[in-house]
Amino acid sequence: MTRKVWLIAGTIEGRKIADALAAMQVDVYVSVATAYGASLYPEDPHIHVQVKRMTLEDMIQFLQEVQPDLVLDSSHPYAVVVTETVQEACRLAGYPYKRMLRPASPHPDCISVKDFPEAIEFLSATEGPIFLTTGSKNLKDFTKLPDYAERITCRILPLRDSLDNALTLGYKPGQIICMQGPFDKALNVAMFRRCGAKYIVSKDSGTAGGFADKLEAAAEVGARLILIDRNPETGENLEQVLAELNATFGNEDYKESDHAES
Repeated sequence: MTRKVWLIAGTIEGRKIADALAAMQVDVYVSVATAYGASLYPEDPHIHVQVKRMTLEDMIQFLQEVQPDLVLDSSHPYAVVVTETVQEACRLAGYPYKRMLRPASPHPDCISVKDFPEAIEFLSATEGPIFLTTGSKNLKDFTKLPDYAERITCRILPLRDSLDNALTLGYKPGQIICMQGPFDKALNVAMFRRCGAKYIVSKDSGTAGGFADKLEAAAEVGARLILIDRNPETGENLEQVLAELNATFGNEDYKESDHAES
């Protein structure tokens, strides 16, 4: 009988989980939000990638069609709506759900705020260049800042929609960086210094997402890091999830290092 897992992706860990399950000959149905996300997955007879932003009704229908043995949510810690919707779909359709969650990072000397409006309120009372590392989704919020076009440098994914969004909102071409992370400390330092950043806005993307390097780089250039707090939730880290998947679907010879990304 074919074993199936529905994997809600959105982090680098999703790729590692998909590789591991495929090596165990489990059919993995990977859901990603963009074509770029889909491109990160290899061609493999056990890995089936779909690009679609699903509603609750879409998710329930998908569960009924695929009938997975497990639903594994490895979405980004800040993709709150996605996680809540998947949990509700599993509850209503009666399928087992597991959350893979990046551990939160220590963040000494950060200015912690509960959400983007609070970050903008804080920055409104400051002066000096701002470096946004929070992606393109919330760029519109920051247009509420006085002189945002002069103050802000934004780092976004190298996607046409993201760039078009930034330009349409009035961000200057010379202050838009389109690159895929995670970024090491040295590259962060170079970017922060290039724009003379006094404030850096970030999410806690965890070690895998490069948050520690970002934090160290901010300290080195003398910038204050404004951290958008995570929504409280519980889950298991990558190592715990891989061990449990191996216990359920795999064999004793399986090791994470055999299937991790190079």
